[in-house]
Amino acid sequence: MIKVTILYPSDKGSKFDIDYYCNSHMPMVRQKLGSACKNMAIEHGLEGATPGSKPAFVALGHFYLESADAFRSAFSPHAKEIMADIPNYTDIAPIIQISEVKV
Repeated sequence: MIKVTILYPSDKGSKFDIDYYCNSHMPMVRQKLGSACKNMAIEHGLEGATPGSKPAFVALGHFYLESADAFRSAFSPHAKEIMADIPNYTDIAPIIQISEVKV
């Protein structure tokens, strides 16, 4: 099992519409990934390690799939459409990481 994590660093002055991300963008991506997507999760950063401090990331999105190849096969045909939707909720350049999930 792999997890694709999309991280959005907390940048001073940047915009991030968490409602759009949760209710439009991420569900659209999940639909495009189809049955290759086994699960999805969204995190909204509240604060850092020190109470009241800024979180390192304003948001993180996670998709769980069987393999990196499964992700690439499901994502590639829709990449342009998915990437074109990013300006609708943020001006932050996302960081993407693919990780193997160990239990």
